[in-house]
Amino acid sequence: MDHSLEVFDRPEAEGASSLTDFLYPAPAPRNTWGIIKWWEARRLKYNLILGGSGVVSLGIIRVLSSLPPDSLNIPYLWQPIVMFGLLANACYLLGPAAEIAVEKLSRGKILPTGPGFFRMGLTFSVGLTLFPTLLFAVDWGIRLLRWLF
Repeated sequence: MDHSLEVFDRPEAEGASSLTDFLYPAPAPRNTWGIIKWWEARRLKYNLILGGSGVVSLGIIRVLSSLPPDSLNIPYLWQPIVMFGLLANACYLLGPAAEIAVEKLSRGKILPTGPGFFRMGLTFSVGLTLFPTLLFAVDWGIRLLRWLF
């Protein structure tokens, strides 16, 4: 079975955008060093996307917490933000580790898993970053209901 660098699950579209190229890239060469280089080439963009979603999350939290009734005064502390970034990057290492493990265990008999793992990890990370906005929206809804009733 030839699993060279062809693209497996990439949507077919003429004039594919850079977002499509980013989310559906060609898989890494099927060796440990190739897989590590493939993942590290995407780390900066991963961090930028995660940082952007963090800024959006903090902004929404600021707005929701300041809405009446009973607005909240939530200080922004830099330590948890830095810790989240460090933990996100530590968890990012699970991607290449999992892909290398799958490649070694399957002995190259299955299709490359890196692009799928990357999309799943990015989606989970952005969702986790935006999750506090859901909590603050529920909190504001509860505050509003208490005030109304």
